[in-house]
Amino acid sequence: MASFNKLKNMLMLAFDWILYSAGATDTCQVTVTQPRFQEADYFMHTVFLTCAFSASGCSSSTPQVLWFRFLTNQHEDLCTPGCRDQQKYKVHLLAENNISLQINDLTANDTAIYICGIAFSDSSSPRSKQTGDGTVLTKTEKKHSNGNLIFIFMIITSTLLFLYSTTVLTFVVYKVGLKSHTSKYPLKKKINSKRKIFQAIAQELQKQRFTEHCGQ
Repeated sequence: MASFNKLKNMLMLAFDWILYSAGATDTCQVTVTQPRFQEADYFMHTVFLTCAFSASGCSSSTPQVLWFRFLTNQHEDLCTPGCRDQQKYKVHLLAENNISLQINDLTANDTAIYICGIAFSDSSSPRSKQTGDGTVLTKTEKKHSNGNLIFIFMIITSTLLFLYSTTVLTFVVYKVGLKSHTSKYPLKKKINSKRKIFQAIAQELQKQRFTEHCGQ
C-alpha cells in the first residue's frame, strides 16, 4: 500500500509536469472513481476498464484522460493522453463523465493495477488533476481438463468393453445353443439304432424259442 501511495504521488507530480498551465479557474475540483476489481476469463481477448469522474468548479472544456499501469514497484504510462501502443490500448468516451480503456490481445501478463487520471489542463488548481484508486485486472488461466479427459476416456473404454463383452457373450450363447441343438439328433439316432438292434435280437430269440417249442 505504501508503494501504491508513492505511485499516486508520482502520478500527481507527473500531472503537474505534463499538464500544468496557468488559468483563472482555481476552484476546479475533480473526483475519479474506478471499480476495485475486474476479472477476465481465459478465453477473452479484449477487455474494457471503466472510469467515472465528477468535476466541480471546472471549465466546460474537455478534460484530458490518462491511463497508467502499476506493476510491482514501477508504473507504466499507457495513455498520457495519447496511447503509446494504439493497437494494444484505446480510450473511449462512453457517456458524460464516463470513459473506458480498451485492452486488446489480452494475456496473463496484462494482470496489473490500472489507474485512471483526469486533468483539466486549463486550471491551476491542485485538485483539477486527480487519479482513481485503480482497478485490479486479473485474467484467469485456462483450467486443465486432464480430469475431464480421463473421465471421458474411462466412459468410452467402459462402453467399448461392455459392447465387446456383450458381443462375445451373445456369440458364445449362440454357439452353445447351436451345438446342443445339432448334437441332439445324432444322439437320438444312436439311441434309436440301439433300440432296433435290441428289438431284432429279442425277436430272433422269440423265434428260436417258438421253433424249439413247436419241435417238441
